Amino acid sequence: MPKARKKKTPVTGPGPSEATSGKPGTTRTVIRRFHVLLKRRAQLEQTSTTRDAATVQELASISAEVDALGGLEKYQEMSAIGQSEDRGGLLEVGALKPDNYGTCQSWIDAMPIDLHSRHPSILEQDFLAMDEGEHRAAWDVVSLSLVVNFVPDAKDRGRMLRLAQTMLKPNGFLFLALPLPCILNSRYVTPEYVHHLLDVIGFSQVKSRWREGGKMAYWLYRKRDLTNVASKTSKDFDLTRKVVLRQGNRNNFAILL
Repeated sequence: MPKARKKKTPVTGPGPSEATSGKPGTTRTVIRRFHVLLKRRAQLEQTSTTRDAATVQELASISAEVDALGGLEKYQEMSAIGQSEDRGGLLEVGALKPDNYGTCQSWIDAMPIDLHSRHPSILEQDFLAMDEGEHRAAWDVVSLSLVVNFVPDAKDRGRMLRLAQTMLKPNGFLFLALPLPCILNSRYVTPEYVHHLLDVIGFSQVKSRWREGGKMAYWLYRKRDLTNVASKTSKDFDLTRKVVLRQGNRNNFAILL
């Protein structure tokens, strides 16, 4: 007779081996959960001057789960592991859903972040406020899909692209997506301008995709060495100030360095 299989019990949280492993997916999942718990605890402590029974119970539940995950020391340890340069993976900026790459999780280790998180598994983080030194050369891919156009300041848009270059590993990839009017109906930006700008920052274009009459423009860039790159100001484009490149009834979208 075949040997009876032992019934599996559901896993409700990371066990000791998971919490201490350097496996990227496991590490980042636990770090995200720590972020959610600590943020919620801070909210409750700041807004609850008089704590009712429900608040006290929720704070106790949060503390119990933090302890079950290993406490603050474990959080700091895992943050160090998760931020080490050999972790790699994809940094998805401006994520609206936590599982955009769910079907590819066997080979893509995605970290979704957003300025205003709409899901516990999306880390609430301002990309422009991320520590440049801490994340230098830490990612294989950075995705900026419909993100740059929502940054209100033109120079911050340029700084976002520079940060992406800094955070990518050598030969890492940048995925950039913008509404097509940003490059076809702007006074200050053209497809040629975008190409020159990314070249100056330190990217080589791998592929671009857009068409007249469409809604979106997509680019895939590869990070390259910044040695001998073009000047920020050239005979073709001045990337430091707004220069009208096209006349007429157009929008004011701009990206500056």
